[in-house]
Parts: sequence; C-alpha cells; structure tokens
Amino acid sequence: MLFRLSVYILLFFISFSEAVISCLNEDGQPVDWFIIYKLPIYKMEVKGSGVDYMYLDPSVMDFQMSKHTVNSSKGALGRTLTQLYSRYTVRFYMLYNDAPPELKYPSKYGHTKGVLMFDHSQGFWLTHSVPHFPPFPERNYSYPSTGKYYGQTLLCITYNYTQFPQISWQLAYLNPRMYNCSVPMAFRPDIAVMAQICDGKTPAIKNRRSLQKLKSVRGQTFFSFAKSHNYVDDIYTGWVAQALGTDLLVESWLHQAHRLPSNCSLPRHVMNIDRVCLPGPQMFRSYEDHSKWCVSYAFKDQWTCLGDLNRDSGQAGRGGGLICSQSSVMYKAFRQAMRQPTRAVRALAPPTAEKPAYLLLVLKS
Repeated sequence: MLFRLSVYILLFFISFSEAVISCLNEDGQPVDWFIIYKLPIYKMEVKGSGVDYMYLDPSVMDFQMSKHTVNSSKGALGRTLTQLYSRYTVRFYMLYNDAPPELKYPSKYGHTKGVLMFDHSQGFWLTHSVPHFPPFPERNYSYPSTGKYYGQTLLCITYNYTQFPQISWQLAYLNPRMYNCSVPMAFRPDIAVMAQICDGKTPAIKNRRSLQKLKSVRGQTFFSFAKSHNYVDDIYTGWVAQALGTDLLVESWLHQAHRLPSNCSLPRHVMNIDRVCLPGPQMFRSYEDHSKWCVSYAFKDQWTCLGDLNRDSGQAGRGGGLICSQSSVMYKAFRQAMRQPTRAVRALAPPTAEKPAYLLLVLKS
C-alpha cells in the first residue's frame, strides 16, 4: 500500500513538471490566446469595483463579463501567472514593467510591460498596460490597488519555443525595465538578447525599429512592431498605419497634457477614440482608460493591435510596441466597442459606405 502511494505521488510530480506552459482560459485549460479588458472603476460617473473584467479568446465571439475578478487567482490571468509562481525555479521567465512593483520608476527605459515564461517546448508572452504588475515570483499572485482606477488591457499569446528567439530580438528594441528574470544556461544560446537583458546589459541594435512575423502555437499569425527610443515618432501614425496600409482608430490614455490630436497628414490616417462601449453596456471615456489598442477603420482590413504606447508627444521618444493580428474574433470584438455614438465633436471627412456617420461621432480630434 505504501509503495503504491509513493508511485502515485511520483507520477503526480512528473506530470506536474511536464505540463505544458500556456495561456490558460477561465477554466484553466490551454488556449492559443486571450485578451482581458479590465474595466475602469468609474464608467461615465458610475462607480464600479475596479477589478471586474471582460474576457475574449478564439472560442468566444464577443467580450464576455467574467464571473471572476482580476485580483483572483481563479480567472484566466491568475491561472496563467500561477504557472510562474509555482514553477519559476525551473523555467525561463522574465518580468518587465517601466513602473515595476516595489521599485522606483526609471524613465530611461521603454514604455512597455510584460511577462514571458517558457521551456524548450512552448510558453507564453503576456503584454499588458498595468503599472506595478505582476508581483515578484517569490510572492503569490495579486493585482495592485493602483491598477483598479483605470481601464487596462492584457494580451496573452502561446508560442512554440521556436518563436522566442525572434521575440528575444524584439525586446532589444523595446528596452524593457526588467525587474526579475531567470535564464537557465540551456536557453542562453537561443535567446542571447534576453540573457543580456537579464544580466543587466543593454543589447546593441542595428536599426531604429523592428517588425517580426510570429506564429502562435495553433498557427495564428501575429505581427510584432517594436520601436526603440531612437525612432522619435508616434508609432501609430508614423509606422503602424502606413505599414499595414489602413486608417486606424486608436484608443489610448488621453489624460495627459501632451496627447496627440487625430492625424490625417499622411496617406493613412490615425484618429483618436473618444469613448469605448463594451457589451453590457459598459461605456467609459478615453481618459478613464489606460489601455492602448487600435483597429482598422475599414471593415475589410480587420486589423487589431494591442500594445504599450499612448498617443502622447512625450512617448514618441520612448521604446515600445504593438502586437497586431487580422483575427476576425479580435476585430469584431474591438470594432463593436465603438458601436454606440457619443456627442458629435467634428467629422474628419464626409460619411461614406466605409466610414459611416455614426462612427465619426465617436472620434475626437
């Protein structure tokens, strides 16, 4: 009897150690990608909890209100990061945030936030907009009280190990404020840039920006735009809209005094979103929302991007990036976030079949 019990215990630990590292959904099952839209505490003067969130993954046709809260370890975010807190001693991981938890804010780094964790099989890259998050691996999972006030977005994508050397190069351009990491020797030849960052060094880069095509573990194509501080321009206007060949509607934190106006000076235009309306309805203003995302104006293009940078003149000279996809699920969910008009501010162009009048009403110059 004792021998049989010992075998069961051994098998449990073997299966636990060999479990694949992945983004996990609301039920704790592996998923190709997920997006969390954490709702702001105030939505048009109506006070909420500050920890409620909406959830989206490839199996969900639109944002759904989660039964969990973002500070709970039982939701998708908590379940995914629990892999880090329970197994961080035996895998590669990196935590970076320009406003890290428990440390001073160093402005010399890129305006970028994320978590990577993987083994030689696969892992995840979580990019997000939450300052002071996540906690150090030695701590248990928690969500900062400072992250409750504004809306926030978090994008988790599962990749095969073969994609992480490319991601490693992207980090060189982002210049992340790494505050905790581990790079076992077996990984260092493949991800030399990440190893340098973990060692406190600044990797050399040849260009001012880098665009990489990535494939998720289930074959979804993503494009990673990463700019260095040497590329001094609004990433949305000067690069992403022109590279994707589409006009963009951009949601970013319009709370600061140096926010950029909508821009129609280049072949592809970039327009600020004034308000967001998620299912429920959950409506809030851009200055109540710290998230950073954009969608293509033209329905036929179906581009959705989530990332690091606000449309703010002070951030034009900082590293940061966006991850873009033509996922129809992503595009439909974010495009419909502008389905309810607010007051008319100024029409940027006459209404057309592709740019109807009701959509122009939610834009702010």
